Amino acid sequence: MAKRALSHLALWNAGALSLLLLCARAACPELCDCPRAHHVLCANRGLRAVPESNRAVRVLGLAGNFIGNVSARTFSRYGHLTRLELQFNRIRRVHPRAFENLVELEELYLGHNRISKLQPGTFGPLQKLRVLYGNDNDIRMLTGETLGKLRSLVRLRLDKNALELLSESVFKHLSSLMFLHLESNQLRHIHHKAFSGLTKLQFLNLSDNKLTQLRETSQFSQLRSLVTLLLSGNGLTHVGGHVFQNLRKLTMLSLSNNNIVRLESGTLKGLARLRELTIHGNKLAEIQAGVLEPLTRVERLDLSENRITHIDPATFTRLTRLSVLDLSNNRLRRISGNAFSTNAALFQLELSGNQWKCDCHMEKLKAWMAETRARGRFLTALVRCHHPPALEGKYLEHVNGTELLAGRTGSGSCRADDEEEVIGSRGAGGRESPGVTEERLKRGGETEEDMATRDAEGRHKNPTIKRKKEVKLRPAPSASAKASSSSALVGTLATKMFPLTKENISMWELHDTLHNRVPHTHVQHYTTGSVEVTDACQFNRYIVNVSVHNVTSESTTVSWSTPEDTRTVPGRALVFRVLFDRFGHSVRFPRYVYTGGSARAVTLQELRPDSTYITCVESVVGGALCQVAPRDHCAGFVTTSPSAKSDVKLQHATAAVLGANVLLILLVGGVWLGHVIRRRIKTRKSSAHTHVRHMYSTRRPFRSAMATTCVSSEFSGYQSGREEGDLIQFPVDRFFEG
Repeated sequence: MAKRALSHLALWNAGALSLLLLCARAACPELCDCPRAHHVLCANRGLRAVPESNRAVRVLGLAGNFIGNVSARTFSRYGHLTRLELQFNRIRRVHPRAFENLVELEELYLGHNRISKLQPGTFGPLQKLRVLYGNDNDIRMLTGETLGKLRSLVRLRLDKNALELLSESVFKHLSSLMFLHLESNQLRHIHHKAFSGLTKLQFLNLSDNKLTQLRETSQFSQLRSLVTLLLSGNGLTHVGGHVFQNLRKLTMLSLSNNNIVRLESGTLKGLARLRELTIHGNKLAEIQAGVLEPLTRVERLDLSENRITHIDPATFTRLTRLSVLDLSNNRLRRISGNAFSTNAALFQLELSGNQWKCDCHMEKLKAWMAETRARGRFLTALVRCHHPPALEGKYLEHVNGTELLAGRTGSGSCRADDEEEVIGSRGAGGRESPGVTEERLKRGGETEEDMATRDAEGRHKNPTIKRKKEVKLRPAPSASAKASSSSALVGTLATKMFPLTKENISMWELHDTLHNRVPHTHVQHYTTGSVEVTDACQFNRYIVNVSVHNVTSESTTVSWSTPEDTRTVPGRALVFRVLFDRFGHSVRFPRYVYTGGSARAVTLQELRPDSTYITCVESVVGGALCQVAPRDHCAGFVTTSPSAKSDVKLQHATAAVLGANVLLILLVGGVWLGHVIRRRIKTRKSSAHTHVRHMYSTRRPFRSAMATTCVSSEFSGYQSGREEGDLIQFPVDRFFEG
């Protein structure tokens, strides 16, 4: 009886459980899924109406259906909803009382529908609502009564609608709002107090609207918690001063793709915490010094795709944290290297798409780029020359110093843009017009008469020095620029042809050098009094004892001397230029090295082994070279072949490394082989004998009478000399054979 009662109870429990499961399935609406007890998911099921359910539903998903209207009783049985998804339907009208019973609703998604108007009080009962999406509809107007007093609302999306106006009270009661999306509307006017109640707002997107001006200082004055402000894609032509002055926490500001022509000095005032500023795609013509001064913490600055032709050298001085700067696709021709001297954090500098003029004005920029990379900082900055035509398409870092300094004047300073026209205004005789001469005198320049007078005075002071003929000076690198970076310019290439022939050096010197591989030049001694030299042609006469030392396969040392009492006229700096080129080749490719006036030796590098070279030394006085090629201060030398000793050492080192590797391999192989042998020996020992104790008990004494005829005579004989009770051991194969 007891067993029968237990079986009936088990059957009853199984039936009850099945009934509960059937009831649960019946409670889930048709064509919907109910993965959890309080979730009803009906997305993309082709529904045209909201399904009914008797369950206590918390999450209802109806996205991607064909629901056209939301009536007053649509959600009457869903009083416990916390999340309602109605996006991607065909809803045109929402009844004012549609959400009357949804007092616990926290998230409402109405995006991507066809709603054109929301009646006042529609969202009034939703006091717990935190997220409201109404994006991608056709809403044209909002009032203070439309949204009601949604004091718990945190995120509001109204982007991609047709809003044209924001009134004063539209967001008045949304005191907890933190994220507001209003992009891609038709906003033309925003009341200056429209955002006055949004003291907790952190994100505001007003991009892609029809705003043309921002002049009201109170427009964003109450948004003291704002972190991100996006104003790109509007028609902004003017941004007034102090508009952003109260945005103390703003870290990201976008003004891109507008029509801004000028930034006033106070436009960015108050943005002390800004980290990213984008103003690309505007019509800015210049960036004045002081405009960006308030941005002391900015890290990313985008000024690309504007019309900028000039940037003040002090523009970025205070931006010590700037790491990314984009100046691409503007109309820049020059920029000072000092413009980035204080930006120690800068690692990405976009300068492409400009019409760079690679002349002496760009020398400091090139030097700054080289110095930055030399310090180990990773800097991406590419400057592609557009002018002059000879350098078009070439990158600035690959332009040598001679090509850059071609625009330097005789006084050692860079020629201004207006001076290029002055050179063209001279007549056939090379004399300037009276108007041009007067203008140059005003700027502190020298006329040809001044130069002639200065040369006459130099000859008067040094009657022993006679010039064979009058020569003109050609522009050369400034002394100050090259003296500071002589070591960095070793081996700098120049494409300018140097007028040298075989007669430029003494043939007996070259002959002696080629045969003996010992550099030698004729030693000269000058005994003069205190001499002041006025130009390079004069000073070249005092360069003596040019010699070559330490010739190797890749480098050599050139030294020379000058009288100690020989000096240049005060104000004219002295620099030496050393030429070296392969001798006897039809294609000339001379290279130059510049040293300071105090140096009397230089190391030539990047030489080819077993090649004949010629090297000449000449002076650069006041930034000018003598146009007459040097003859008396040249030397020839032949580089040596690669050292055989180094090859032998390299071979020995290679052999030693190979030997060590072989020994290591043998050692490892020996250890492995020993391990294998030990394992095999151990295996054989363990399998050779098997103890009888595993098959018989040792407690029982051995009885000879128990031996049967199946035991061989050999076994009996083996056992005859043993006592009873001894443990018998024998091979396994014999045991099984018996």
